[in-house]
Amino acid sequence: MTETRNPQRGEWRQWRQFAALAEELHFGRAAARLHMTQPALTQAIAALEVAVGTRLFERNRRHVALSTAGAALLPEVRELLRRTQALPALARSAAQGESGSLRVAFVSTVGYGLLPPWVRRFRERWPRVALELVEATSDVQREALARGHIDAGFLLHAPGADLPGLQRQALASEPMWLALPESHPLAARARPSLTAVAAEPMVMFPRRILPEVFDALVQLHRSTGVEPVVAQEAIQMQTIVNLVSAGLGLAWVLQSVRQFQRPGVVYRPVALPRGLSAPVCETSLVWRAEADHPVLQRFVEAGRAQ
Repeated sequence: MTETRNPQRGEWRQWRQFAALAEELHFGRAAARLHMTQPALTQAIAALEVAVGTRLFERNRRHVALSTAGAALLPEVRELLRRTQALPALARSAAQGESGSLRVAFVSTVGYGLLPPWVRRFRERWPRVALELVEATSDVQREALARGHIDAGFLLHAPGADLPGLQRQALASEPMWLALPESHPLAARARPSLTAVAAEPMVMFPRRILPEVFDALVQLHRSTGVEPVVAQEAIQMQTIVNLVSAGLGLAWVLQSVRQFQRPGVVYRPVALPRGLSAPVCETSLVWRAEADHPVLQRFVEAGRAQ
């Protein structure tokens, strides 16, 4: 049985010669078109037929025609040549950051304001870039960046936090507010006192996600002489707010989370004793310090222009 091999195993030049002869169906005209001698073209086609294992042309001294196999290959060869000819332009486009792919992770809180216009602007300016967005907590993002699983990430961190091996663009700095059930007695106050808040069970994010901010909140509670009672842990801010709505406790959330209007939940700043302030959390876009990624630079520029 004759085996027809993958046409991409042939050299690009051989398939160009095949296409020229298939279109001219005349060795002399095809050779002239290719700027080569007719005997050289005859030898090249014969060598190609040996390589693929079957005849591509039926020919005699007066007539040249595509064989069944040749006719079947011609559309594929034309597509191969078209794609091959496009490679230099594609390489230049990728080198300039105008095409390619980018993997970006984000914490849920940037979805309330920062992320949508950023992504919209980037897609409008660079439509040929495949942008992959994945939601992940800050601790997961740092590990993914270290392993090269993502190219950049929108993450949360404490002010002045050390981010070794990463470059960053600071985006926002927000104080922590309180989320509480609308029916809770403290919801009637414009600024509940820290002492009253500290006596309530809390819904908290795990310490591993934002250890410095977690510790600052614990110290804030302890300043009232009360150890914080963590009734429930949850990772995502939306989940935390939903659990507050269910009456499982109060929760410290970023000020921007107020845009997440969950029925039955209200947001309040907390009245703090003199000398104390609510913990602050920063949002940054980060990427590996050694990254040489033209598309990433376009993505960073899109945010700066915004």
